[in-house]
Amino acid sequence: MAADLKIEKGSVLIGKPNILGDVTFNRAVILIADFNKDGVVGFIINKPIEDNLKDLLPEVEKEFMVFDGGPVEKDKLYFLHNKPNLIEGGVKITEELYWGGDYKRVMALINNAEIDHQDIKFFLGYSGWGEMQLEDEIQNEVWYLENQLKSSEILACDRPSYWNAKVRKIGGDFLIWSNAPENYNYN
Repeated sequence: MAADLKIEKGSVLIGKPNILGDVTFNRAVILIADFNKDGVVGFIINKPIEDNLKDLLPEVEKEFMVFDGGPVEKDKLYFLHNKPNLIEGGVKITEELYWGGDYKRVMALINNAEIDHQDIKFFLGYSGWGEMQLEDEIQNEVWYLENQLKSSEILACDRPSYWNAKVRKIGGDFLIWSNAPENYNYN
């Protein structure tokens, strides 16, 4: 981790190639939604699941992608959004990005076409770390930490190949991994 970077709400973790055997975190890009003395909560932003929101919630009239947020509480639905003026009760992550809020209001806003894909992103589960666990993983070079991702980029990310683009941008020793197949048996 660079000396000038620190973990904070809105930071992004990019899984390094040394976590190849980990199905959940291999090629993951994770937004840190909360960071405090008790631990860290994040959401994997680049791993969509097969089911969409309409499949999971019959009251929803529009299709929205749903992402694998991480291995914790995979039976619960979470969301990020950029509409605090429309969705009350959200937790501020950055000036432009919020976590959670009034669920019933979200469903009404979706069904009335008042919010769309560029405004909200859904997750099953989340990623969590205990006190000092994430710092240790960064120190052990499991993650690359970035603090400059825009909320629009987080909400727009809709495919696993986003990891490849981030790795290409990092460059250096990571560049070779940007074109490697996800399953190395295909190489």
